[in-house]
Amino acid sequence: MTRSTPSGWSMPSSLSTRLSIVFAVLLLACFGVSAWLQMAGSERHEQEVTQRLSIGLAAHIAGNAELMKRDGLNPSAVHELFDQLMAVNPSVEVYLLDAEGRIVGQAAPPGHLKHDRVDLGPVKRLLAGAALPILGDDPRGGLEGQDVSGAQGVQPSRGGRKVFSAAPLKVDGRDAGYVYVVLSGEDREALVANLGAGNVLRTTLWSMAWVALLGLIAGLVAFRLITRPLRQLTDAVQRFERDGVAAIDPATPAFAQVARGDDEIATLGKAFQKMTLRIAEQWRELTALDQQRRELFANVSHDLRTPLTSLHGYLETLLMKADTLALADRRRYLEIALGQSRKVGRLAQELFELARLESGVVKPDKESFALADLVQDVFQKFELAAEARRQRLVPQIASGLPVVTADLGMIERVLTNLLDNAIRHTPEGGEIVVQLRPAEAGEDGVAGVQVEISDTGPGIPKELQPVLFTRPAFSSSGGRSGGLGLMIVRRILQLHGSEIRLLPQPGKGAVFAFQLS
Repeated sequence: MTRSTPSGWSMPSSLSTRLSIVFAVLLLACFGVSAWLQMAGSERHEQEVTQRLSIGLAAHIAGNAELMKRDGLNPSAVHELFDQLMAVNPSVEVYLLDAEGRIVGQAAPPGHLKHDRVDLGPVKRLLAGAALPILGDDPRGGLEGQDVSGAQGVQPSRGGRKVFSAAPLKVDGRDAGYVYVVLSGEDREALVANLGAGNVLRTTLWSMAWVALLGLIAGLVAFRLITRPLRQLTDAVQRFERDGVAAIDPATPAFAQVARGDDEIATLGKAFQKMTLRIAEQWRELTALDQQRRELFANVSHDLRTPLTSLHGYLETLLMKADTLALADRRRYLEIALGQSRKVGRLAQELFELARLESGVVKPDKESFALADLVQDVFQKFELAAEARRQRLVPQIASGLPVVTADLGMIERVLTNLLDNAIRHTPEGGEIVVQLRPAEAGEDGVAGVQVEISDTGPGIPKELQPVLFTRPAFSSSGGRSGGLGLMIVRRILQLHGSEIRLLPQPGKGAVFAFQLS
């Protein structure tokens, strides 16, 4: 995949490819600069070596007294000496300069001499012992930076500056000028250009090409290895985008590889793992909640349909047979219809209450009170119902119980629901026990009260126990069921930081327990 830029050039979208291209360009640029610096350094080194080896050549020539006479230059001696020197060493060029730098003697072929003067500044630095190499004017070289406008006072710089040897020339003890020897003459430069330029350049280019190629291969391999975790993370993200939570499997090697190591990419992979696992867990919770809501609607619909059907049937019977029914039958039908109406009203009230608790709008209005007093008040509400079923309500309250801090109305609702559930599912002659005893102090160091409500009924069927407090359900064997009341109890206790538990106690029916502090 590529990405088009405004200029029309398509840039690869792969990070590894873009890094490789940038690395290749930088590598070629670095090797180009390195080759240029190497060639420049080699040339400077060669110049210094040449100048050091021939530093005394001009002084040796100046010692020949035949070059100058009292009345000036000795042309025959100069030409003879110059011819001999250039025959022995064609790479040097010898010049005689006067005290102002003008060339007064030379052996250049006709037309080769481009300048009649030599800048004496480099000559004086050489004679003063300045650091080598020192480059001086080449009388046979061209001009660089020549002012073509003809402005007055502009001094052109001479091109082709070269290493040289120089020595003062004296006649009868007075300065007569200088011997100026160019150590790398035009013959040598021409020979080097013809023989060495191609070979040196070719060797340098081939060396640079091989080193660049090997460096590029090593860099591409390194980039491939470095970006491998990033590609793995990209693949994991794409799988998650394509397959959703089905792609999240911590047991697979691909999922574990994105978090290997301690670098920044591994840190990003670990964050991605945590995020996906959290999303998967939340998705499972949402799926479970959705399933619970579906079952809640189904069970509530069942609970509503039964009394509504009965209510509708008895009312319809009363309407159709109002003139033929006896007064006792008419009254019995009305009582049954009224009872079914109460069931519907109670179920609607419970649904409304559960919806308010689940919405998070209801908050406990906590206060301190004695839980034993509340239990006695709730017992009084159920005394008549228990007597009608010949059941016994037994309080077992330990002495010295601490007060609890909770919403009094909500806790009364909890006890009411649990006692109502126990009375309805305990056979005649049974017993319901409410036990209060001190509980161990929690992590905050606050002591509490342990509450247990047990009965002698049939107990909770095993198939209902896992979902007893999460949805209304009915036993397939026709035994005890769990309804909205227990769901309300669980939610109220959760708002108080507690949980309702079903305790397995042989010899008893259902035993519910919770703790308040």
